[in-house]
Amino acid sequence: MTRLSAFIESIGVLGPGLPNWPRTADVLADRTPYAHAPTELPPPAGLPSVERRRTGPVVKLALAVGHEAVAGSGRDAATLAAVFTSSGGDGQNCHAICETLASDDRKLSPTRFHNSVHNAPAGYWSIATQAMAPSNVLCAHDGSFAAGLLDGLCQVTIDATPVLLVAYDGEYPEPLHAVRPVPDAFAVALVLTPEPSVRTLARIDVVLTEAPATAPAHAELQTLWRGNAAARVLPLLEALAAPRATRVALDYLPDTRVQVDIALPDASGQFSEPVGTP
Repeated sequence: MTRLSAFIESIGVLGPGLPNWPRTADVLADRTPYAHAPTELPPPAGLPSVERRRTGPVVKLALAVGHEAVAGSGRDAATLAAVFTSSGGDGQNCHAICETLASDDRKLSPTRFHNSVHNAPAGYWSIATQAMAPSNVLCAHDGSFAAGLLDGLCQVTIDATPVLLVAYDGEYPEPLHAVRPVPDAFAVALVLTPEPSVRTLARIDVVLTEAPATAPAHAELQTLWRGNAAARVLPLLEALAAPRATRVALDYLPDTRVQVDIALPDASGQFSEPVGTP
């Protein structure tokens, strides 16, 4: 695979005890101790009241991190191409639909139905931001974040345009939880750009690798990392929070990981060569 490169301009995060990127960065950089708390989903900003009432948990999750990342970039959300990626979509809505279909009254709510499709968060995002740019929606089980990252990097490289990447996964009720035990909702969003700006946090250079996946250094976050596919981003976020130039490997396929080399800007705005470059 050809090396793909992009610049990370801003980040959005929402998860258990991780209400936003500044708080998450402080935790991951050991500036603040981690205090676990259930993920709190805010009302979805930007939607008309009728649409807000129709949204489920994963829509609120995805929109929250998307808005945070776009605000941090200073860009117009309506102009950004987007990639949405999730391993399972809205598990709670799926559970409710299965309950209805297994009951005596099998009349399915139209709202339940249209929220069941995998691209529902992308659709609500376009309504909330009036975005008309292309939007891709992916699913790759536990490799969903890495798949979304590769898709976003391909767009940045080929189209030379900024891309918003949003990865999200929510928890499942029983009995689905027994076979897919997602511990809590977690989402991350990155604004990826083809050129650096005054807001650039790091440059990433990405290739495929057979090296084992990098585990997060924070032991208290390893259950989240293992159980929530979107949280496979945590080793990358740890490096960005420090910040430090390093290399991490993120879960993708059973025998293949995505290697991410992180380079940081110096005082003059120049970036070092990728980690491991001769």
